[in-house]
Amino acid sequence: MTLSSINSVLFVCLGNICRSPSAHAVFRHKSEAAGLDLKIDSAGTAAYHQGAKPDGRSQKVGESRGYNFSGISARKVVQSDFENFDIILAMDDSNFSDLISACPEHHHHKIRLMTEFSQAYADQSEVPDPYYGGAAGFEFVLDLIEDASDGLLNQIKK
Repeated sequence: MTLSSINSVLFVCLGNICRSPSAHAVFRHKSEAAGLDLKIDSAGTAAYHQGAKPDGRSQKVGESRGYNFSGISARKVVQSDFENFDIILAMDDSNFSDLISACPEHHHHKIRLMTEFSQAYADQSEVPDPYYGGAAGFEFVLDLIEDASDGLLNQIKK
């Protein structure tokens, strides 16, 4: 798989209410602005919040930067995701390991860490979970996601 052939992207964190829905909203906005027609979704490795809207703190920070969270609700990764998405981006090492464990081996190449596409934050190996922290954590997560989203888009557009 070359990154320029990507037509669909799945963002994955633990509960699918903070990091991955933020990545979903950011990447949807940025890819539309770039004129790309991509299938974009998000999911969690656990079903703790099935059907819930994104965390209000994530939405507040994202909306303050112009991102729209409409149509995004928590769901768990399902087996068909490994077939139906060209690239699956985990927010941290734990999510990455959970995805590799659940994924058929012939689709392992699709699973990557979100931070692999970081540019300004290349020193960050993971997008940290802001759930138990304060507002600054949600701002930092969005900074990381915006940076990695730009990096991924640059690769897709090549």
